[in-house]
Amino acid sequence: MKIPNTRSLDLSQTFQFINSAKSSRWEWSYNSEKHQLVAEMDGIQIAKLFLPWHYEWTTDQKLEPIEDFHLGVVAIRSGHAVCGYFHGENLLDHKVIRAYMVRKKQGKSQIKHLKTKGKSRAGSRIRLEETERFFEEINERLNYYQTAFPIHRWGIACSKTLWPYFFQSDTPPPFEQQSKSLLPLPVHFNQASYEELQDLSKVLFSSHLLVSEIGEKLVENLEFKEIPKNDQEDNW
Repeated sequence: MKIPNTRSLDLSQTFQFINSAKSSRWEWSYNSEKHQLVAEMDGIQIAKLFLPWHYEWTTDQKLEPIEDFHLGVVAIRSGHAVCGYFHGENLLDHKVIRAYMVRKKQGKSQIKHLKTKGKSRAGSRIRLEETERFFEEINERLNYYQTAFPIHRWGIACSKTLWPYFFQSDTPPPFEQQSKSLLPLPVHFNQASYEELQDLSKVLFSSHLLVSEIGEKLVENLEFKEIPKNDQEDNW
C-alpha cells in the first residue's frame, strides 16, 4: 500500500527537505483538507509533500508532533468496511464489517440497483435493510472511538456514491462531512480489510514527496538524501 508516484521520507529526511526547500525560492502553502504542503515557484507547481498524520503544520510554518496522538479511520466499500483506532503509531483496535449488499448475478451493489429498478422484490428489501444496518454498525464503532478516546483526526476512504448513506444513517458518524478533523485517506483500499489497515500505518506516519515533471531537477538540487520512487501511476 503506497501513495502512487511518491518518494517516502522518514522524519529526519522530512525536516531536512523542508529546511532545504525553505532556503530556496519556493513558495509554500498548506492544504489543510489533505494535510499537504504544496510548493510553487513563479506560479508553477513543483511538489506536494504529504505530511505525517501525527504531526501538525503550525501557523508559524513549523512541523510539530501532536502530543498523545489518537486517530480513528474507516474504509468503506460496497458490503465491506473496516474501522480502526490508532494511538500514536500503533493500531490498537479494529472491526471488519460485512453486509449482503451485492446482487450476485449482476455483481451490482444494492444502492446502484435501487437507482434503476427500485426495491419492490423481497431480495431487494433484504439487501436494503442490510445496507442500512451496515452503515449503522460502522458508525456505532466510530462513535465508540469518539466516546472512549480523545480523537485528534479522522481518516476516511469511501466512494462519494456511498457518502449520503454514511452521513445520513440513523446512527450518524461522530463528525460532519465538512469537519476540519476529517481527512481523506491518501491510498486505495481493495477490500477494506484488517491487513490493509495494518499497512496503512506505514503510509500515514511518514511523509511522501510527489514531484511534478517540472520540479524534478529543482528537487535534485536540494540537499537531502534521495529516496527511491514508488513505481506506480501518477496521483496529481
